[in-house]
Amino acid sequence: MFEFSPKACCTPKRNHPDSVISEAVDCGVTEGTHSTEGMTLVAASSFLMGYEGPEAFKNDGEGPIREVQLDPFWLDQTTVTNAQFAKFIEATGYTTESERFGWAFVFIGQLSTSKQRKLRDTKAVQGLQWWYAIEGAYWKKPEGPGSTIKKRLDHPVVSVSWNDAVAYARWVGKRLPTEAEWECAARGPSSQQMYPWGNELEPAGKHRCNVWQGNFPITNTAADGYAWTAPARSFRQMDWGFYNMIGNVWEWCADWSSPTWHAHDSVQTRMNPKGPKEGQARVMKGGSFLCHESYCNRYRLGARAANASDSATTNLGFRCALDA
Repeated sequence: MFEFSPKACCTPKRNHPDSVISEAVDCGVTEGTHSTEGMTLVAASSFLMGYEGPEAFKNDGEGPIREVQLDPFWLDQTTVTNAQFAKFIEATGYTTESERFGWAFVFIGQLSTSKQRKLRDTKAVQGLQWWYAIEGAYWKKPEGPGSTIKKRLDHPVVSVSWNDAVAYARWVGKRLPTEAEWECAARGPSSQQMYPWGNELEPAGKHRCNVWQGNFPITNTAADGYAWTAPARSFRQMDWGFYNMIGNVWEWCADWSSPTWHAHDSVQTRMNPKGPKEGQARVMKGGSFLCHESYCNRYRLGARAANASDSATTNLGFRCALDA
C-alpha cells in the first residue's frame, strides 16, 4: 500500500550531491531564427495572478492574489516535442543531464511488470514510492533501455532538466517563459477561473485535458484517452491559441521558486516579475498526467510547484517564449 502526504508534489527531485552543471550551458551552436511560427502573441496586459481558494496549497505560495502587469510576449502554442528536441540534439551534439547522470525518474506504471519485479526498493523515491530512478532513462528512451519515442515524436519531450530546456531555448533564439507570463497566457481573457475554460474540470462531461482518472497511483482508467503523455496538439485548442496548458506534462518556467517573494508588494513583484534572484528550485506550472484531485490537484491555473534545475522525470517538459 502506498503512503503519502496529500500536501506533497507528485514530481520527485533529483537532489544529486554533485550537480553535473549548475546552470544551463551554451551548446555553442545556435539556430537563432527567433521565428514566431507556431507561437501566439500575448498582448500587454494586467491580470490577477495566484489563487487563495480552499484547494490552494498554501506552502507552495499560491497566494496572495495580486495584480500583475506584463509587456507583450510570444509563447509557443505547444510544448516542445520529441521531434523538435531531436533536431536540436542532431544539430548541436548536446548531451542532456540525464545522460550525464546516467539515469532519470520514471513513474512505476510506465514500466513493464517484469521490470517492476526486478527493481530494488532502494531505487524507489522515499515518500513517493511510485517513482523509480531508472538507469539509462533519458529523453530518447524515457522509460529506460528498450523504450523508444518512435511513435511519440509529436508528444512532449520529457526527462529533460531545466538546464536542458534553457539550452534548447537558446538554440532557437528564445527563452523559457516567466511564471507570470505562463499563467497569463493560460488564463487568457478570463482572469480568476480555475481552468482555462472555466471552473469545471470536465464541462458537460467532456475531457479537456490529460490528467489521472481512477485510483491514484494504482489504477489509471485513461478515460481521457491517454494513460501517459498525449500528443502536444491533443484536446481542444484554447480560443486564444494554446494547447495543453493544463495537464499532460509539467512545464518549466524561468523563475527561481519562493513561497513568499511575490507576497511583498513592489515594482519587482508587480511589473514583469521574474522571481527572486536566487533559489534552490525552479518553478513548474500546469500539472501533468499524474495529477488527481485526491492527491496533487495542481493542474489549477493558480497552482505551482518547483523542482531542482537538474531534475528530470517522465511528466516534465517545457515550451518557449520570446520577447515581442
